Amino acid sequence: MALLGNQTLISHFILLGLFTHSPLHLLLFSVIMIMFLVALSGNGLMILLINADSRLHSPMYFFLSWLSLMDLMLISTIVPRMAIDYLLGHGSISFTGCGLQILSFLTLLGDECFLLAFMAYDRYVAISNPLRYSVIMSRRVCWLMVAGSWLFGLVDGLIQAIFTLRFPYCGSQEIDHFFCEVPAVLKLACADTSLYETMIYVCCVLMLLLPFSVISASYLRILITVFHMRSAEGRQKAFATCSSHMAVVSLFYGAAMITYMRPQAYHSSKQDKVVSAFYTMITPMLNPLIYSLRNKEVAGALKKLLGRCSRGVGQS
Repeated sequence: MALLGNQTLISHFILLGLFTHSPLHLLLFSVIMIMFLVALSGNGLMILLINADSRLHSPMYFFLSWLSLMDLMLISTIVPRMAIDYLLGHGSISFTGCGLQILSFLTLLGDECFLLAFMAYDRYVAISNPLRYSVIMSRRVCWLMVAGSWLFGLVDGLIQAIFTLRFPYCGSQEIDHFFCEVPAVLKLACADTSLYETMIYVCCVLMLLLPFSVISASYLRILITVFHMRSAEGRQKAFATCSSHMAVVSLFYGAAMITYMRPQAYHSSKQDKVVSAFYTMITPMLNPLIYSLRNKEVAGALKKLLGRCSRGVGQS
């Protein structure tokens, strides 16, 4: 610890967590762990299927494999640490550990924001300009889009992690949250953070609204194109593909906007923890289920993989 005037600077934080040790919360904790296992297996399986089946080697599934990887990393950044803290009965985390968690979480959050926008643009090109699709969405362009998503996310994560931990922290060490989320950490700063909070608010609005604007524009154009299709089968296929993506976008952006686009004065610890649990745990679990249950190509790839496995077991 160090001294700031007559105040003692703290060297670590205490995460209060999401649950107490009551029977109800023990049940909820068990549900969270089941969701974690479902998310790991579901996203891992999506990555395996997309890489193993040549029929899924298209830009749409290329982006989907990266979305699954980001979801895997996002939930793994939050849940294992939360589970260990709950089981041990304390949630002490160092300044460095807190900074790394902020960096990892915001990088992955930013990655998904931009990746979902690129996925919407991909669907727009596929439906509105199918003859030039392979030229516009070339392998090089797809890799540049993924790299751009990671770059924008990393820059946002670095800026917020560095500036958040530059403030002096004294007095209470208790973060009323289950991980180091910036708004919860800033409440403990013993300095005026209003200017920085305004900067974060503007930054988050841009990080959310710019990709969301691309998504909205892409799907507006898609709807116009679909309504002009003469083939009922073509319209049905286009709606099936896009509805899965729109469900993912609604879940992810809805929760993120509630947290990051509300002024700090309207935040409460309980609401923040519930909403944060939604996009750090529930959304990563639901994404592979949404895509696999509504996608015949993914279902076909799964049947093919299971067939290979059963044949291999039979031969052995």
